Amino acid sequence: MTSRIAFQGEPGAYSHQACHDARPDMEALPCRTFEDVIEAVRRGAAEMAMLPVENSTYGRVADIHQLLPDSGLHIVGEAFVRVHINLLAVPGAALAGIRRAMSHTVLLGQCRDFLQTHDIHRVTAADTAGSARQVAETGDPAVAALAGDLAAEIYGLDVLARHIEDHDKNTTRFLLMSRAPDRSRRGDLGMMTTFVFRVRNIPAALYKAMGGFATNGVNMTKLESYMVDGSFTATQFYADIEGHPDDPHVARALEELDYFTSHIDILGVYPADRKRS
Repeated sequence: MTSRIAFQGEPGAYSHQACHDARPDMEALPCRTFEDVIEAVRRGAAEMAMLPVENSTYGRVADIHQLLPDSGLHIVGEAFVRVHINLLAVPGAALAGIRRAMSHTVLLGQCRDFLQTHDIHRVTAADTAGSARQVAETGDPAVAALAGDLAAEIYGLDVLARHIEDHDKNTTRFLLMSRAPDRSRRGDLGMMTTFVFRVRNIPAALYKAMGGFATNGVNMTKLESYMVDGSFTATQFYADIEGHPDDPHVARALEELDYFTSHIDILGVYPADRKRS
């Protein structure tokens, strides 16, 4: 039986593209919300989850950092998807005849120059793939969708213009998650470790907690803070570091971190994706 990987959105979404690129041997399972994606893996409807965590243009994906620690899932991989945006329309439509383009507000904002040049009015929709589906269903040659190649393929739309985004390096990072952790060393580009922690209520606790990574030569590629349970006094930190917890220098850094924190939870140990470099 073919194993499944769950993602948030409709078929043809960029998360679907991430599943297609990273795990082409798995069947992609669309889900309505991020919570639904996590639950699909928890209850065994899917073996893995594909969750976006950050975008190079717009920063971190809302809600994800709050969901991960309590998800019960473990990070086993990462994937980077270059967000190429295309103008999609029904077969036979012409660029000169397009009057409106619909998509998620984020994508509309990434194509301002193109849309303004061609005098195309922006229409905000719930998501990218849903916009493509709606364009295909309505059949109006004056309405287009902004979405990726996979959406065009799924909904039978023509690509009137390719790669129309204003920024040519727009990339989204995804995390692959499963029910069981995998701390085996794998891949040929080194390992990544992701964890969350809360510092103890002592002066300069965060500064002291980070010192162990500097003195032990551990490269921290991401450090973000966010409130816990809506409290301004309860802050949790999310971190990505290069290396495996069993590496001596990483082990020493985590040992020092433990002294200055009230809670540490390793969310996953996984191979670095080659697109990271």
